[in-house]
Amino acid sequence: MKDKIIGYIKKFTILLVLFALIILFGLINPVFFTWQNFMNILTQQAYVIIAAIGLSFIMIGGGMDLSVGYQMSLVGIITAMCMMWYNLPIWLSIMIGMITGVILGLCNGLAAVKLKVHPLIITLGTMTVYQGISYIISNSNTIFGLPDAFKFIGQGYVFGIPFCIILAVIVAAIASFILNKTYFGRYVYAIGSNEDAAHLAGVNTSRIKLFVFMICGAFVALSSIILIARAGSATSATGPGTEFTCMTAAVLGGISFKGGSGKVWGVITGVLILGVLSSGMQIIGLGTYPQYIAKGLVLLAAVGFDNYQKEVHVKKDKKIA
Repeated sequence: MKDKIIGYIKKFTILLVLFALIILFGLINPVFFTWQNFMNILTQQAYVIIAAIGLSFIMIGGGMDLSVGYQMSLVGIITAMCMMWYNLPIWLSIMIGMITGVILGLCNGLAAVKLKVHPLIITLGTMTVYQGISYIISNSNTIFGLPDAFKFIGQGYVFGIPFCIILAVIVAAIASFILNKTYFGRYVYAIGSNEDAAHLAGVNTSRIKLFVFMICGAFVALSSIILIARAGSATSATGPGTEFTCMTAAVLGGISFKGGSGKVWGVITGVLILGVLSSGMQIIGLGTYPQYIAKGLVLLAAVGFDNYQKEVHVKKDKKIA
């Protein structure tokens, strides 16, 4: 019984941390407990949740994508250009933006598979490529005046609920289904746990990796579209930095850097912890720079806890053997 309780505590530690932060900031300033503040946090973090879920596919498969932020930058600029500079219909502009995201993800996947280099190194290179392309095609300009119908994606409400939150819930449900209820999801976990064993078992690891990067690209593109729709404008500086927030949230939510483990609900909880931390620090009067320090410390703590968990599992396996 005691072991079961300890097991549950370990499994849901991340949720306990989230509730503890909410209570702490609520006690410091009751404004934090208001429904409006909670909705603001969810609205602000909706695009991060979607991008983090996309990145989690790659991380569960044992990879990493540092180009997420500049994929968002490039997708946002292309989507806005299609609407404002080339006068394309909103739906077509969104489709072009989504396809762009999938293509960027595919490029990352192809480079990693064909060159047989860890995606961390590949995406470190492609992020600078995407950065350059984004600034060149936009000529470093900000694209203002996006259509109201488009801005609904990031600013609109459906039955009193922000539309972007509804999109985040739909994406989370789809991702959970793919990872938990399909053979593809099992293959992703298998590759992250032991790629060689998965290959020997008949899994086409290269193809799975390509699809994983494409899925991430699609989710990141949707995240970018929500972000520029919320802002009402697009600039090449919009998006970069999101990758580190997503990475921190994913590791904080239980996804290992080594791959093979993690759940979508954990990623969402990780994002919400960072959102609560940011909102709480703003409410109590701390500026942007202390928030950077706090997020950095959270990432270090999450990585340390991840390594600790791995060492515990290794020791247990040795004892059993």
